[in-house]
Amino acid sequence: MDKTQTTIQITGMTCAACATRIEKGLNRMEGVEANVNLALERASVSYDPLMVDDAKLEQKIIDLGYGAIKLTGDSDEDAGEYKKQEIRRLKQRFTVSLLLSLPLLWAMAGHFSFTSFLPVPELFMNGWFQLALAAPVQFIIGWHFYIGAYKALRNGSANMDVLVVLGTSAAFFYSLYGTLEALGASGHGAHEVELYYETSAVLITLIVLGKLLEALAKGRSSEAIKTLMGLQAQTAIVIRDGAELRVDIMEVVAGDVLIVKPGEKIPVDGIMLEGATTVDESMLTGESMPVEKRQGDSLIGATINKNGVLRMQAEKVGKQTALAQIIRVVEEAQGSKAPIQRVADRISGIFVPIVTVLAAIAFLVWYFIVEPGDVANALEKAIAVLVIACPCALGLATPTSIMAGSGRAAELGVLFKGGEHLESTHHVDTIVLDKTGTITKGKPELTDVRVGTGFDEARLLGLVGAAERNSEHPVAEALVAGIAARSIDMPAAQSFEAVPGYGIEAQVDGQQLLVGTRRLMEKHGISIQSVIQEQQELEAEGKTVMLIAVDGRYAGLVAVADTVKESSAAAVESLKKMGLDVIMITGDNERTANAIASLVGIDRVLAEVLPEQKAKAVQELQAEGRKVAMVGDGMNDAPALVAADIGMAIGGGTDVAIEAADITLMRGDLSSIADAIRMSRLTMANIKQNLFWALAYNVIGIPIAAAGFLAPWLAGAAMALSSVSVVLNALRLQRMK
Repeated sequence: MDKTQTTIQITGMTCAACATRIEKGLNRMEGVEANVNLALERASVSYDPLMVDDAKLEQKIIDLGYGAIKLTGDSDEDAGEYKKQEIRRLKQRFTVSLLLSLPLLWAMAGHFSFTSFLPVPELFMNGWFQLALAAPVQFIIGWHFYIGAYKALRNGSANMDVLVVLGTSAAFFYSLYGTLEALGASGHGAHEVELYYETSAVLITLIVLGKLLEALAKGRSSEAIKTLMGLQAQTAIVIRDGAELRVDIMEVVAGDVLIVKPGEKIPVDGIMLEGATTVDESMLTGESMPVEKRQGDSLIGATINKNGVLRMQAEKVGKQTALAQIIRVVEEAQGSKAPIQRVADRISGIFVPIVTVLAAIAFLVWYFIVEPGDVANALEKAIAVLVIACPCALGLATPTSIMAGSGRAAELGVLFKGGEHLESTHHVDTIVLDKTGTITKGKPELTDVRVGTGFDEARLLGLVGAAERNSEHPVAEALVAGIAARSIDMPAAQSFEAVPGYGIEAQVDGQQLLVGTRRLMEKHGISIQSVIQEQQELEAEGKTVMLIAVDGRYAGLVAVADTVKESSAAAVESLKKMGLDVIMITGDNERTANAIASLVGIDRVLAEVLPEQKAKAVQELQAEGRKVAMVGDGMNDAPALVAADIGMAIGGGTDVAIEAADITLMRGDLSSIADAIRMSRLTMANIKQNLFWALAYNVIGIPIAAAGFLAPWLAGAAMALSSVSVVLNALRLQRMK
């Protein structure tokens, strides 16, 4: 049975260990496959509805100690509102915590020789005063750390909260013990006892600040989705009962006739019924040049009508529109895991227990060996080790880069269907390009007209157009379109007959007309010896040539060709400069294929390959040790797209194009291939930078803290900055040009 997909917003996660524990808990449920993304704070779940349901999934997350919000419709807005509220709560907690911690920090400054010039009020040195300030920070501001630690330990694991609670509680309760001991010894408040209230309070303040900065930065990393959602029109003008009504976009249904005025966004996907205009489709394709639209052309929702009032019929609304599909693909990509993240997941799963042991060892070494009997000093070193080792940065290293990279790629018209594709694309060394619709426009056009002696070009083309209007052959359609574009009148044909394999015979304006191959001319005894060389030269350029005879006499020829896209040659050159091998594959004959390949600078051609043989051709290239990206139109190339290491579909947001491949190139030109590969390379470099620095903070920081060169409050600051720096580094991907 097909599995059901759902997305759940998770609240209360603090680090990678939380995400790992929830993922493991969900995956232990029968019939469930889950992926938890720390950066998005979401679980993407695939489950068997006969074995489990949404309620059980949410309950499992709650049982593990976290909150769950299923994302459907308005609940997605609820999740967004929750994040805003969480940022407000963090700001409030940080403000209160900072105000309470500042006097403690001031008192601590008085202990250093280089700050001895600062006047420290006597009250600030009083142990009871310090206790009064530190207790609210420890047990009110920091209470959620205790809850998180309890839930983690109850479930047999450990997370960042455990490290924070161990470190701050040790400092607080040791200071409390010292305060009470001083009271018993002197009968009044503690003044001379060495206290560490500022350590616990400042640590919690810094951790809350780090979480606030992290939340703000993570909000920026999901800007791509917000931007895409903001592109949609909010209202539409609908014709109902003969009247024009402006309604909410959610009230538009398929079949509605809509009016779109100049400068307005096209509300939904549909077909143009009346009008002539140009449409800015840059939001969909990244292409800045407006596209001309006429009756019968397709229109995409959220694109902008530049000039002219148009009337359209709605075909796809709501979740079925191209924009909605793009948003879905980007969300899935951002929520998925790249294979490289498994490294971070494995490390974070065992990280906290290892750090706890290291902190205990540091305490014992200092207490028994370095400075025997000095509990306070040994405790300070252990606290520093606990705090600096929080694995937040490690958990954020990969998902934030995936979010930023896939979001920016979508803005450039490149849709990655998952993090694994964003990662594996950078391994590609060979690009296989389908010819028709990929290198070429995929639509034949009238390219050449050669008129015989004694014939008028306009009159001859009018006769040809009149005859070919009766044919449904693609070449006939190209001829008629090309003649119509020249504003030539086409009279009605009195008779018409298609001769399969030869061409057409027709009677137009009392004249007998033949349009077709050399064999058709020879069949009717038309002399064409003088034009055979001319015909062969045109065919060598990859063009289809049709000879014309009027009343038994050769009158001229016309040629049609599937013309090369303007961007193809430059795109191929760009791919070669990136060190990639570019190969063209086509079902055309070798002469035509080589003609097209030479125009765009491709040296290797696989010609006369049937659609069902393209997948085998890709596999043969893979057998040579190549990492192959197949680029096609997403329909007849589907087997080859699946067979390739990476399948790229050239498309305009259609269902087939998006579903057929690992990557959809929305712009429809080959320059997007280079964009996709560059984005993959940049994202992977960014992930490796993040993982390096996340691990380096701990590999370098833990020994320094254990050796006594790092005060606990400095360790807390370093830990907070490590998470923020990883997120900010990932955000650099959003500036890729």
